[in-house]
Amino acid sequence: MSNTGVNTWESPVEFFNLVSQRAKELYDGLDDFTVELLDYSENATYLVKNLEANEKRILRVCRPDYHSKEEIESEVKWLQLIDADTEVVVSKPIPGSNGEYLQSVTLDENNREYHCVLFTFLEGETPDVDNEDKLVRVFKEIGKTTACFHKHSIRNWERFNQIKRPIWNYESLIGDNPKWGRWQDGKGISPEREELLNRVSTVIEKRLEKFGKGRERFGLIHADLRHANLLIDNEKKLVQVIDFDDSGFGWYLYDFAASLTFIEHRSYVPKLIEAWLEGYQSVRKLSEEEVNEIPTFIMMRRMQLIAWIGSRDNETAAELGAEYSEQTDQMAKDYLEKFN
Repeated sequence: MSNTGVNTWESPVEFFNLVSQRAKELYDGLDDFTVELLDYSENATYLVKNLEANEKRILRVCRPDYHSKEEIESEVKWLQLIDADTEVVVSKPIPGSNGEYLQSVTLDENNREYHCVLFTFLEGETPDVDNEDKLVRVFKEIGKTTACFHKHSIRNWERFNQIKRPIWNYESLIGDNPKWGRWQDGKGISPEREELLNRVSTVIEKRLEKFGKGRERFGLIHADLRHANLLIDNEKKLVQVIDFDDSGFGWYLYDFAASLTFIEHRSYVPKLIEAWLEGYQSVRKLSEEEVNEIPTFIMMRRMQLIAWIGSRDNETAAELGAEYSEQTDQMAKDYLEKFN
């Protein structure tokens, strides 16, 4: 997951900046383009632009060891299939001068190999989480777009299961092998709060075991459909999707939970759920059991984000801090009251 704002880890950023300049040379037609750091989190993302020609691209310099070469190549292939087989608008990969979509730069300065991918630039606005009425309308469209993703994944279920992407299951989200760190190490985790969330975690695990990972419920997903990764084309009323870096195999309903990232506790969430379901089910129907399990995925994502905040040193994590954990208490109590 990317974060808003530029991280202050100066040394790694200096390496990423150097890589971005060298990577630009691996693509045709970018000689007169400038490179500007947009975001630094798991990876470094750059705006590559030519003001005179009014052309823009997005360059992602991948953090070494975060994803393997095979995983990144699988992400690129999925983006191409989405673009070819669905109506979903995505940021498309652009090949380098050698015809390959994945380019690599090795720095003598630190002897590390950095994988890079260039993408098309999409114009649009991210959803405003402070504008309730507009956000509710947008969530209906987000539901439709998400359903299109999922129908595509289900149609290609056997084929996609052959590719290499991360797996987002209970263990890797909030269990014993979490990819983003332990929620127990999050900010503001007091002994009382840890006991409360341990109870929640136990209920989530049991419910997910019962829910299962059948073809209609678990497959290739975006896994980070939060507002920062959605661009609204107001003229066409389209939801455009960017940043497939966390895409992998998970529960389809986890994609909805991810769309509520950092706002799960807000009072308008029931309206967002209703709007999302209306949009989603206009494309793909959900069973009553699936609809009833939505709070489980919201709660699990919330706990995963507590871990993310606790393990990251960036502006977003600092801004949310311990308050995010504190605001989770009532959500946890409500969840236990409903499902325990």
